Amino acid sequence: MTTGGIVSAVLPDGLGAALGLRPGDVLLEVNGQWVRDVLDVQFYAADEDLEFLVERDGQRVRMQVEREYGVPLGIDFESPTFDGMRSCGNHCEFCFVAQMPRGLRRSLYVRDDDYRYSVLYGSFITLTNLIEEDWARLEEQRLSPLYVSVHATDPALRRRLLGREKIPDVLPQIDRLAELGIEVHTQVVLTPGVNDGEHLDDTIRALAVRYPAVSSIGVVPVGLTRHHRGQCRSYTSVEAREVVEQVSPWQARFRQEHGVSLVYLADEWYLLAGMDVPPDNAYDEYPQIENGIGLVRQFVDDCRDLEQRFSPGDATLGTRCTMACGTLIAPLMTQLADGMSRVCGAQIGVVPVENQLFGPSVTVSGLLSGKDVICALADRDLGELVLLPQAMFADYTPGQDDGAEPARTLDDLTVDEISARLGCPVAVAGWMSEVCEVLKEGT
Repeated sequence: MTTGGIVSAVLPDGLGAALGLRPGDVLLEVNGQWVRDVLDVQFYAADEDLEFLVERDGQRVRMQVEREYGVPLGIDFESPTFDGMRSCGNHCEFCFVAQMPRGLRRSLYVRDDDYRYSVLYGSFITLTNLIEEDWARLEEQRLSPLYVSVHATDPALRRRLLGREKIPDVLPQIDRLAELGIEVHTQVVLTPGVNDGEHLDDTIRALAVRYPAVSSIGVVPVGLTRHHRGQCRSYTSVEAREVVEQVSPWQARFRQEHGVSLVYLADEWYLLAGMDVPPDNAYDEYPQIENGIGLVRQFVDDCRDLEQRFSPGDATLGTRCTMACGTLIAPLMTQLADGMSRVCGAQIGVVPVENQLFGPSVTVSGLLSGKDVICALADRDLGELVLLPQAMFADYTPGQDDGAEPARTLDDLTVDEISARLGCPVAVAGWMSEVCEVLKEGT
């Protein structure tokens, strides 16, 4: 029996409003079924005739309503899971959460391995903590897709990578998910000399024969911070090129056999190797874009499309601005910013920011701290505006309402706080087209 879901907001014109729900109410049952999370609510509230059991001010109240087609639930909860989050019991040497410095937001230290968060948010899980009750629920509700961290399909090697002896073999689990009609996106975090080389070929081969149940295989390099205490290391540029050259024939083969690349390399491989990222069609429908696979291609294409929309007469922005980014993408960002400067008339300077919070081996823009940006930009001629990557800010949404909680960096700084420290206006953008819109608004 669960404690129920605490309602945080009731949206107008939704089912919750029709029922008379209020913030602070605790939803316990939907049509006689105890609800453990928002997935239960969505599943059991799909019927036409609905009865909710709600606890309000210490009293239990039953509410009934007939659901009309197309009417959304319109209910937000304080947490998507009402019975807590299932934590990870593995001991991966490369676990990024274990490499976090002290003093950051508490949520950054949570090591979740909850299949429900995988369904809701695309977070990767290991399947090592599923019990039969979970499998029964997966069968009943057909919760799909799931995102699974495989790392290696060889059982002994996977046990070594996850740091546990008693874990189930992953391939039978994937086969069981396939029998239930559940789509699986897989991830392989590569560690030099451990699960790459022939082991990577074996893993790709074993997963690929399970296509289309296994609908994507993402290959990402291990990420290590200055706080890492294990024996593994990062990839060199030469090794990154070798990984690209190893995976490329697999991609070509799968395009012939299935019409999709199936295995996709994280953007870092190409940037580290000094190679161009593949064209748009190589990423198919970008099945692992949230895993950093294909973002650079989309950014480059956004720049190219924007340049084509400008004509010589449009080059009137005239703004001088400074764009901050991680060191890995800085050479490409400088090239793209120079191209945009020529066509739009703005002067866009790029400043690579070395990561002091996690160490210089962490080179991506999304893991930059506010303090590192301030340190890198201090005492510079920043022009009229500073542009920061949207990936730096958790839960940032363009055009956020004034009353919304401001987005914050990993070290808990807001855009306004960074602006005050730099003494310069600061804007956030995810794409070069958004940069252009920001510059237009300032002219």
